[in-house]
Amino acid sequence: MAAPKKRRAPAGGQGRPGRSLALILIAMVALTGGMFLADQPTPRLGIDLAGGTSITLEAKSEPGQESAINKTNMDTAVQIMERRVNGLGVSEAEVQTQGKSNIIVNIPKGTNSAQAREQVGTTAKLYFRPVLTVAQGTPTPEPSASSSGKPTPSGSPSAPTADKGKTSATPNASATTQGRAVTGALKADSTPTPKASTTPKADATPSASAADEAAAAKLQKQFAALDCSSKASRAEAARGAKPTDMVVACNSEGDAKYVLGPSEVSGTEVDNAKAGFDQQRGMWIVNMEFTKKGSKQFQTITKKLSAQQPPQNQFAIALDGEVVSAPSVRTTLSGSAEISGSFTQQSAEDLANVLSYGALPLSFKEQSVTTVTAALGGEQLKAGLIAGAIGLALVVIYLVAYYRGLAVIALLSLLVSGILTYTLMSLLGPAIGFALNLPAVCGAIVAIGITADSFIVYFERVRDEIREGRTLRPAVERAWPRARRTILVSDFVSFLAAAVLFVVTVGKVQGFAFTLGLTTLLDVVVVFLFTKPVMTLMARTKFFASGHPWSGLDPKRLGAKPPLRRSRRVNAPTDPKEA
Repeated sequence: MAAPKKRRAPAGGQGRPGRSLALILIAMVALTGGMFLADQPTPRLGIDLAGGTSITLEAKSEPGQESAINKTNMDTAVQIMERRVNGLGVSEAEVQTQGKSNIIVNIPKGTNSAQAREQVGTTAKLYFRPVLTVAQGTPTPEPSASSSGKPTPSGSPSAPTADKGKTSATPNASATTQGRAVTGALKADSTPTPKASTTPKADATPSASAADEAAAAKLQKQFAALDCSSKASRAEAARGAKPTDMVVACNSEGDAKYVLGPSEVSGTEVDNAKAGFDQQRGMWIVNMEFTKKGSKQFQTITKKLSAQQPPQNQFAIALDGEVVSAPSVRTTLSGSAEISGSFTQQSAEDLANVLSYGALPLSFKEQSVTTVTAALGGEQLKAGLIAGAIGLALVVIYLVAYYRGLAVIALLSLLVSGILTYTLMSLLGPAIGFALNLPAVCGAIVAIGITADSFIVYFERVRDEIREGRTLRPAVERAWPRARRTILVSDFVSFLAAAVLFVVTVGKVQGFAFTLGLTTLLDVVVVFLFTKPVMTLMARTKFFASGHPWSGLDPKRLGAKPPLRRSRRVNAPTDPKEA
């Protein structure tokens, strides 16, 4: 006698629904707890919802270099600006090109938005220039001028003279600058306010041409009249400066002004720069590394500067014609260097950010600055939420009217999906800088239909099995494999569309694509770990298993066929001997 065959479990297997439900419950609790631990109970809002600043920058090229405004350089500029702003921790700052020569920068309202605007606006190239003369940032029309008890130059500074393209200027013995120097390191000059001006040495080249003398006199006049407390005066001093020119410039605080020599190293030669805290000395420092070419150039300039006396042993880090820092040199350096001094964490990070991302391939002019208020976005959000609520209400009405008791499972699944979506959006803010904007809200509303569609596919498969004459428990398990395939194919198509949209678009449309893709993935998680296990448990209750008229699974209402087992007939034997 043959051994009885083992009864095969129904396709889809009932498994242990409690485990799946426990798993998704743990996930929800963990995400909710993480949301509050990260002090991020609400999603970050984008510029259209939170307000902020929109800046339009127009690319400018040097005369004869109009071809520099091309797609490659514009894309590089966008990347550098993005890294500048992101380096400050500003969330959802949008940087994108508009046309052939414009860049739009949207900076959401926040703690660092003003600082980000300032750094994005510094779009000219970065240069390392030797310091020739330094004085207070106020105009010095008279040699004996003084201001509010602060030390002032005792005499009008003499501009350096040019000799065969090389700068020759030596400071007076009484010239001093604030700051400290450590052998083998570059020291940040915090607030250079010299007590005396520099004057040329007696052996300065006397045979300068008349043109050189005129240029030197003009530079001296500009230096004496420069008022660093005026933004207009500072901008005028930086305008039109070339790397090969000697220039006058102010520091970023506006309390010191400089005469700077021609550029010795371009900012493009800085390979990397990072801020860090030196535990041994208890101070913030900035480490920078140069390219191979920049290392040789930096070695040459530091060798010359290390042999000079203050302030001519300093080199200025000039961005947009403004001196960001003016460290002094005590020894020859190459390859890498350390800048240290009276840094705070913020000032060290700002300098590292400028050094890393300061060398843009083009210069830019700020064409317009618009402040975006959150009022309009708030009204649009309110209208969108109302539309979403109306759509959700219509979905609920349809589910209740058509699926009756099954609507409870669908609504619980939507609730779980909503909790997962909300907590993930809140956590992704500090994690990857995700910010909720209006298109992202639209993506979340569209996802309601996608999620509801998955439930409907499964419910209809179960109802089809009941129409075939099966009872509820086997119908639930037999319907799952076919429903599962359909749901996976549908969600894969939606996710693929969202991924393509995210890749090929820019700006706020990416928010729509990101939210759509995220909610599509969550739909798969919810259907597998919540909807299916809950459906299995519901099939074991009397209300659903008995086919109650309000369960949505009433065999009579569905037009079920007679049970399949009753349709089988045993043929009577025709041979009397077999009877």
